[in-house]
Amino acid sequence: MKSMLRKAPGPLSRLDRKLVRAVSAFPSGRHDDFFRQLSAAANNGSLWLGIASVLALFPGKTRRAALHGVLAQGVASGVTNLVFKTLLPRARPLPEQLPVFRFVRPQPTSSSMPSGHSASAVAFTLGVGMVRPALGAALAPAAAGVAYSRVHTGAHWPSDVLIGSVIGAGAALLTRKWWPVRPPFPETSRTGVHAPELADGQGLGIAVNTLGGSYADETADALRKVFPKAYIKEIGPEEDVATEIDAVASRPGVVALGVWGGDGTVGTAAVTAVEHSLPLLVLPGGTLNHFARDAGTPTLAAAVEAASTGGAALADVGHVAVERGLQESPERLELAMLNTASIGLYPNLVRRREQLQPALGKPLAGVVAMFRTFAAGTPTSLIVDGVRHKVWIMYVGRGRYYPRDHAPLVRPVLDDGVLDLRMITADEPFSRLRLLWAVLTGTMATSRITHLTETTSIRVEPADSTMVLAVDGEVMPGVRAAEFSVKRGALKYYSPLPGS
Repeated sequence: MKSMLRKAPGPLSRLDRKLVRAVSAFPSGRHDDFFRQLSAAANNGSLWLGIASVLALFPGKTRRAALHGVLAQGVASGVTNLVFKTLLPRARPLPEQLPVFRFVRPQPTSSSMPSGHSASAVAFTLGVGMVRPALGAALAPAAAGVAYSRVHTGAHWPSDVLIGSVIGAGAALLTRKWWPVRPPFPETSRTGVHAPELADGQGLGIAVNTLGGSYADETADALRKVFPKAYIKEIGPEEDVATEIDAVASRPGVVALGVWGGDGTVGTAAVTAVEHSLPLLVLPGGTLNHFARDAGTPTLAAAVEAASTGGAALADVGHVAVERGLQESPERLELAMLNTASIGLYPNLVRRREQLQPALGKPLAGVVAMFRTFAAGTPTSLIVDGVRHKVWIMYVGRGRYYPRDHAPLVRPVLDDGVLDLRMITADEPFSRLRLLWAVLTGTMATSRITHLTETTSIRVEPADSTMVLAVDGEVMPGVRAAEFSVKRGALKYYSPLPGS
């Protein structure tokens, strides 16, 4: 390696030597040990990764700043060590050019040009600062200290540090659109209407699915405590959920229908409520409570408040017409969709993300889940509104969800009249690599493989044989076709926040 290294051009070499002589003339002191230790702490980016680990403990922009800093540092380090050190081989300062007590030992044997320490320091600090300027300013002295330490200890010439710093700044700028800060979600908006006031549950019939995600032996007692005048029906494992919910809605004196259960149970209750012209009170009984959360009743206390005051709002209901079974005589099903439907790998993605979320936080859990899901998965061939696609994920939301990328989380408006269609396709060349790159850089929303549209109707068919369709968490295999549409303002539901 040493035989391959050479000196820099004359003017640059003379300037470097002049600056190194000035540094070598500094008197010795404790600062020598400080710069030597600071330089060693930044070996292999350890200092910046340690700082990033601390920043990642704080959610929001601080965690995002840490992620951007690490991405920028990784790019800077890769470009410096794999590209520039190969293209610009250069000999490092000699021991006689600095006092022996100051010279780093052992001295690195790779090319002196450019300084990888400086590139990583500037890349990480600027990357953090682009998201959290105050943090970037706080880290700037440490970055400057690391860069200077490489000259102070004889590891690099000053021009190596300068060029490394430029590379680091370039890496931070290059990655500035990776993992962009999401714009704020729109404010929650409801079309407020009035519903019967259910003091102590008077006139309320509640259907409780004992197979619901959070059902326990104490569930019915807890509901009787807050709704002492309500009729409560516990639906056992052997009973038909739709039939029993209809029986509750048909009971004399019932003016509102309550439901405790998962998304599938809530969907069935919504259909019944619409058929009987009853307002629906969604109680937080499912594992994830998607509609209860969007309706403003994620807790039992919120549901009680809405029921007692008569606060209510309108929601659209998705309609899904499904064809299943034999091609010659398919079975037709009519389903309601309150939340979402999906085809492809989306159910596996959500399951993995929710398993990882408690330990990693939602953004990082989404990244890890995407990598695990798509590393081994295969795309599904579909015909969507007459156009053939190879699809990793097809997701249909009843209403506009946010953020506008692969991980919809929040639905501020329940009566906007649209279907939120999102497809991640495998039609493009190198689709798996494109997908993994978009996940790594957080650019899924702008990737060519991502298709985000809004519509009022969709028809989906499998290109080969049948497909698996999940509607509000209920999985149906053997589907030959599915048509989605919207029933505007069909459902009246209780909500403590019916503001417009």
